[in-house]
Amino acid sequence: MRGTLVTLGEAVGVVAAVEPGPLAPGAAMRMDFAGAEATVAIGVSRLGHAATWIGSLGSDAIGTMVMDRMRAECVDVSRCRIERELPSGLMIRERRTADRIRVTYYRRSLAGAQLSPADIDPAVIASAQVLHLTGITPALSASAREAVHAALDAAVDAGVTVSFDINYRRTLWPPDEAAKVLGELVTRADIVFAGAEEAALLVPAAEPARMATDLSALGPSQVVIKLGADGAIALHDGHLITEPAVPVTSVDPVGAGDAFVAGYLAGVLDDGGLADASVSHCLQMAAVCGAFAVSVTGDWEGLPTRDELDLLAAADINR
Repeated sequence: MRGTLVTLGEAVGVVAAVEPGPLAPGAAMRMDFAGAEATVAIGVSRLGHAATWIGSLGSDAIGTMVMDRMRAECVDVSRCRIERELPSGLMIRERRTADRIRVTYYRRSLAGAQLSPADIDPAVIASAQVLHLTGITPALSASAREAVHAALDAAVDAGVTVSFDINYRRTLWPPDEAAKVLGELVTRADIVFAGAEEAALLVPAAEPARMATDLSALGPSQVVIKLGADGAIALHDGHLITEPAVPVTSVDPVGAGDAFVAGYLAGVLDDGGLADASVSHCLQMAAVCGAFAVSVTGDWEGLPTRDELDLLAAADINR
């Protein structure tokens, strides 16, 4: 293992329709789990780095499934809390048409929202090379928001690189409330990820390079704008670096953004990600991981191992 990532957040069970169409009695469904931070932890682990995921799960079948799978992926879950009185959250994923997915969450006040500062050990954060946070966790509850800030404080005090994915979820909080909290987190992060619409929560809507510049002015040394099928751009110390998407047949777009982040952070852990050449390496890793993710059904199942990175005949990846 060449580097260590620590992340914290929510994981929920997923009941996903197998075929397109409205949900109806007898519809075929697939059981799985999802979570932005959990996906990043799995992705980084598969790429050869140590990963720790901190969360709160129910003592139910979903919680057991998540813990067992994360352990199988060599992710450290020893800091996770098991709630005896509350169930794990659940997502219903409906394929309403062949290319339109409709999602319903059951998460409010459930186990994942119970994450709190008591779950954050500053020593664990200080031992990491990267702390990864997202804008989902502070939206779950007041205590989860406090946990994010406790982890962030510990990372800043220890000189740990802080990665932050804006990852705005409209169903969790309104844009005005979210912008205030997310903006504060951006100012304290070293690396910031955002889609174009997410970036527009905090800076004036413009072409992606301009939004990257405006976000960078808030404090982070690296800003990465995820552009989906149009690839991505990264701004590092005033230098703009672009990366095209890897052409693949898209099967399921869910989880692609988190896979992209996993690849980028694995690149950071490879060599520090401090120079333009290193940022290019990170972007290449990110693009390949995002392509793998959309090529397979599920949030995390398609994440590649390091030995698989060249399967898509992508740009050269320095290993």
